[in-house]
Amino acid sequence: MSHTELENDIQLQTLELDRKNQAAIERALEQGRIDENSAEYLRDLYTDSMSWLREVFYVLGKTFGAPKAPVMKYDYESDGAIDEPIRISDINPLVPYVVNHRLDADPMRNQFFTSSAGHKIDLSVSSIVTVIVAAQKKIDRAIDKITGKYYSDYIEDVANAAYNVLASHDRDASARAIADKIREKFSEKYISTASETVLSIIGRGHEKIAVDLVRAIDKVMSPYFRLQDVWRVKCLFDLIPQARLFIERLHEIMPDRILSVRDNFYNMQNPRNYRDAKVIINIGKDTEHIVPMEIICQVRTFFEFERQTHGAYEMARTKKCGKSDNIEAKMANFMEDGVKSYNRMICQCLEDLFERVGWNILYSRNNNISIFEGFPKECNLYYPPKVLDNILEKLDDALENEVFHVENAPVKLSKHQESRIFHFMARFVLVAAMPYMQRDWNVPATSQAGKLFNFVMNEVQRYYKK
Repeated sequence: MSHTELENDIQLQTLELDRKNQAAIERALEQGRIDENSAEYLRDLYTDSMSWLREVFYVLGKTFGAPKAPVMKYDYESDGAIDEPIRISDINPLVPYVVNHRLDADPMRNQFFTSSAGHKIDLSVSSIVTVIVAAQKKIDRAIDKITGKYYSDYIEDVANAAYNVLASHDRDASARAIADKIREKFSEKYISTASETVLSIIGRGHEKIAVDLVRAIDKVMSPYFRLQDVWRVKCLFDLIPQARLFIERLHEIMPDRILSVRDNFYNMQNPRNYRDAKVIINIGKDTEHIVPMEIICQVRTFFEFERQTHGAYEMARTKKCGKSDNIEAKMANFMEDGVKSYNRMICQCLEDLFERVGWNILYSRNNNISIFEGFPKECNLYYPPKVLDNILEKLDDALENEVFHVENAPVKLSKHQESRIFHFMARFVLVAAMPYMQRDWNVPATSQAGKLFNFVMNEVQRYYKK
């Protein structure tokens, strides 16, 4: 088959996919599984699929530039690349693929290395970002999510919003009774426009709070708009600061397109102990018709653990596990091993950096600027300033008591010089490491760098215990 014939074949396949998707949406509407608002939203997401895929390319091209390696097909079953290079012109909404880019603005580029025999230098952390571009989410799966989990969450959010308004004006028992009626009514059939239904449930006697009630309910995200991963990408970084730099770069390049950012690298509340960051970008033509694209940012070490939980998560999602299996707790414990594995790598990075950063700070030029100045880049997605201030204050006390000190210095160092070195290293730990769900765990290390790492992370744990 010639290139032109192949290209035409891909276009025909995509058009046929669009046709089937639209037919599935209309069937769901006729069956009453979804309403017209939900159907209209889905029609936008599943019309002209090739056009939306080009928008995905546009976002990746603007933020990463051209790929730095061949594009490979991706296999969901093995969570890995298939050794089968493909041309960009062959990519379509049916084909997931994986490609390596380089984060050119990486603030940590070429900073971490180990020296082996013969002065051979090996990079232990790279600027390479592995980008996994998923195929278009299947329409049946999308409808199941809108009418299943997302709708259940929507009902609960509407009931809680109504309860909060009613309880602030009325008796708590009355508010609870109406919230229960809302849950019952919305469970009878799919409703995505809640205000009128809720007003009909509360009946007369609540006219004075109707405006407050409608305003609160209108803030609840509709079940269909919670579907934001029809078009989705996963970016794998070596370090958290690289992921955060990428997110801030998205803010700089396309601020008007960003719908939401969720940074959960420090998240201690997720029952599965899952850690990542998520950015939702509008790849639609305007703000009237939003087509969301989901970008998941994850560190490579953690991904290797997370991919091993897919089978267990699928069982939990489809409710094939009983409550006694406690599947989420088991997954959380397993993912904690991923956090520990990642933090061991960060501790090793600290070992790699310690002397080089220290001496470059000491031997800075007369303008008092080190070659490490600005590394790692200051980031807005960070602990509150009071956490950093508290840790640095305690670190200064430890330096004063000689708990920490620079060893084998060629000259006697002032307390200010030692403080600069240790402050720098502590900030690196804070921006790069993940807090533990398990309390009082330390990286097994006896070196100066290892002791500093555990000191900082123990202070972080104290912050989370409050």
